[in-house]
Amino acid sequence: MSRIMKIILFIIFFAVFFEAGLISSYTIVTSQPPDVGKLIGMQIDEITSLLSFGSGSNILSSQSNKKINNPDEVAAALKTQAGLDGINLQTLSAQISGNSKETIIPVNITVIGYKDAISGGNSSGGQIVISANETYSLTASAMGTLKNGGITIDVTTIQITSSRKLYGNTNGT
Repeated sequence: MSRIMKIILFIIFFAVFFEAGLISSYTIVTSQPPDVGKLIGMQIDEITSLLSFGSGSNILSSQSNKKINNPDEVAAALKTQAGLDGINLQTLSAQISGNSKETIIPVNITVIGYKDAISGGNSSGGQIVISANETYSLTASAMGTLKNGGITIDVTTIQITSSRKLYGNTNGT
């Protein structure tokens, strides 16, 4: 075989094994069957955005904060998905990047949430232990629609991408 044919076959095999690995890792991480069409579409969108990176638009400067039109629904969805007891609405923020002329756009959501500390009862007259709430920083992604100078987030598309424990009671007593 010619050298060019070997290179082309190598690229094809690399792509096939990459896709198989992506699909199997998605299944392992989410414990759900993957939607192959969405995964491939997501990859094509990312490659397209990388190729258009040098076309005069700066990704870093195109991010902007938007007012969330439905903060209560977003907070309730985040609280349920993260298993927290509450969300601080004052810290709820949404950032969009890229072209805001589209009707449905991806949104990054950041918020601070808390989980109430659980303390045992004291029936024998012993020590009373008071501990603070655990505080978490959540980052999520969702799809939203620009309306009335803000963004209305579709709560069915919210996916938590990271949850970091900022403060919590670490001692065992």
